[in-house]
Amino acid sequence: MPAIKIHFLGASGTVTGSKFFIETPQKNLLIDCGMFQGVKELRQLNWNDLPIDVSTIDVVLLTHSHLDHTGYLPRLVKQGFTGDVIGTGPTLAITEIILKDSAKIHEEEAERANREGYSKHDPALPFYTEKDVEKTIRHFKNQEKDTWISLSQNIQYRFRYNGHIIGSTFIELSLYDKVFVFSGDVGRNDDLLLSPPEKPKWADFLFVESTYGNKLHPDEDIEERLIDIIKDTLHKKGTLIIPSFAVERLQALMYLLWKLYQKNRIPNIPIYVDSPMGNNVLSVFEHFPEWHKLPMNEYHAVCNHINIVTSYRETWEVIDNPHPKIVIAGSGMVTGGRVLTYLKQLIDYETTTILLVGFQAEGTRGRLLQEGAHEVKLFGKYYPVNAKIHQIESLSAHADQQELLDWMNKIKNIPEKVFLVHGEPTASDALRVKIQDTYSWKVHIPKLYETIEVLV
Repeated sequence: MPAIKIHFLGASGTVTGSKFFIETPQKNLLIDCGMFQGVKELRQLNWNDLPIDVSTIDVVLLTHSHLDHTGYLPRLVKQGFTGDVIGTGPTLAITEIILKDSAKIHEEEAERANREGYSKHDPALPFYTEKDVEKTIRHFKNQEKDTWISLSQNIQYRFRYNGHIIGSTFIELSLYDKVFVFSGDVGRNDDLLLSPPEKPKWADFLFVESTYGNKLHPDEDIEERLIDIIKDTLHKKGTLIIPSFAVERLQALMYLLWKLYQKNRIPNIPIYVDSPMGNNVLSVFEHFPEWHKLPMNEYHAVCNHINIVTSYRETWEVIDNPHPKIVIAGSGMVTGGRVLTYLKQLIDYETTTILLVGFQAEGTRGRLLQEGAHEVKLFGKYYPVNAKIHQIESLSAHADQQELLDWMNKIKNIPEKVFLVHGEPTASDALRVKIQDTYSWKVHIPKLYETIEVLV
């Protein structure tokens, strides 16, 4: 009876760093290859080599392109990985954009830290470079969804649509006739731009995200919330800053604001999108129209309505503009990117409003702002938070507790084991209880670097 070993190398006891290494007698696979984000103890783990022999990995399968699922790929290649990195067309296109943008930010931050002397490391080094990314994308291999692909006599996989972001999938992996299902990040049923997630029908071993495992998204009128916040910004003659994930959330916000203007619900307040990565992702929506439900005529109308910032010089022009405005800038958890420049200049003004629109991982600036921090550290210095902070949780691209339970409701068999990953401990434990109460399935919450052996 063959033994399969599963190594939980990330997204275990935490939301970020998704990496699941699967050892089989025929092939070794890595499901996702994400960076840790958030608290310092986790971020420091990124600098360690993985506790496995990376050269033995035959293939990496990507559920989707977010940094916490793909951001470790250049380090993996540096450590000796020589196989294929396989994902859907949109996933690989956006992963390339994200990695190039991330490398540029790493290099710029290292250069700034060395110039201004605020790093403890001498010299400060980038996590990886644009050259490292160029080497990495040579390993990319596109695969269609809904098609079973054979890796060996007893190993097949297929990608299935699961919403969340464009190109995002869950993975069904058949190992010696047992089906291992990796949820990736499960999307919402009523997403502005994406169709509802498909559901697995069989799972012997089920690996499920639990980001919002302890929460239900509020039943709120998103449009009314946005209108009120924008009216308040106009009244204060201030700036509304929306830190946004560059993939799907940014495009959804653009579409939502355009719709409000079209319906005469908001005035023609200038809207600036300042995210080089987000701008590039827009083109992916154009190239893969079958992956989303935004009509192309509306796509072009949205792009014409929004001011796309294309240079750092323009960033400063927007900051210096004294008139009321909306700025959407990366990154979504306020961990890096252009939004930091805006916050450095404007976070101490009472006329500034900051709107958080996605999950804020523990240890990120976004979480600090969400929890009411009186100051934040930007580029080595502390700045007082006088801006008003809002959050619209229901704009999240992650399924909540009930939506996750519903996502599992088409599974015909009783899984041998359910593993809860990609969640903070309280969220994972709450979902564990609900799954056991609802389905009476056996649930395990793995610890970081735990290894499980199953006989198939």
